[in-house]
Amino acid sequence: MKNDLLKGHLLALLTIFLWGMTFISTKILLQAWQPVEILFLRFVIGFAALWLICPKLLCSNNWRQELYFAAAGLCGITMYYLLENIALTYTQAANVSVIISAAPFFTLLVSHWLSQAEGHIHFSFLAGFVVAMLGICLLSTSGSALQLNPLGDFLALAAAFVWSLYSLLVKKINSFGYNLILTTRRIFFYGLLLIIPILLGTDVQLPLAPLLNFKYAFNLLFLGLGASALCFVTWNFAVKLLGAVKTSIYIYLNPVITLCGSVIILHEQLTGSMAVGVILALTGLLISESPDWFKQAKGRK
Repeated sequence: MKNDLLKGHLLALLTIFLWGMTFISTKILLQAWQPVEILFLRFVIGFAALWLICPKLLCSNNWRQELYFAAAGLCGITMYYLLENIALTYTQAANVSVIISAAPFFTLLVSHWLSQAEGHIHFSFLAGFVVAMLGICLLSTSGSALQLNPLGDFLALAAAFVWSLYSLLVKKINSFGYNLILTTRRIFFYGLLLIIPILLGTDVQLPLAPLLNFKYAFNLLFLGLGASALCFVTWNFAVKLLGAVKTSIYIYLNPVITLCGSVIILHEQLTGSMAVGVILALTGLLISESPDWFKQAKGRK
């Protein structure tokens, strides 16, 4: 049990570290492709990689299970990334970063509404949430005030909500007992299937010429193999070991990882308010996860 909890925390941490770097790769790839093209290409690569790793067919037991796979693909792949990208066209990236980081709170609320065991609202979770969000606000705004945009901010809020649904759907899918690689690949399949009508209805060309450029090819492979194929498997595994709420708390670290990567790779400036934001975000994570870590420490005695 202790080893499973530790493994779950490490997997969640690895996932968020890689996901935190995706902003930088996406920023580079936007020079060559549109957002929806990047979304489609990265998950095609991810789907192909998972198929090569485990070339077996997943035969679900009934149509209800298949609906869970389709719902997870809709929420975690199609809706989440489209809502996030569209939100960025209406509101500031700072707003989106802050609002998306509220996903753990939505996960807890929906879990509580469904009367799941992990949906119990603890003081430590709420205290950690408040501290982490203060830190994320400082990280995203560099100490300046957020400029609200009703439509863009609502879309970002919707993206945070559908991600919470995805995490809870994955928890249910894990209970089916299938291989995690196979279940993740099935989720990718439905996500890609639901993206195709959007591709056909918009002005996209999916140019492949940029792949001849090492910079674009490397970053697209990172998104496809690392941030998609690997990270969705590790995230789903972490949800299996920790639960949807505990795993979602690691989303607080996403802006922290992005900031560190931007400073190191893109040579962006680190301000004093950003440094305080990093400390607050990490503190919020520690407070929210403290009951779980306390149980592990107590179990080792």
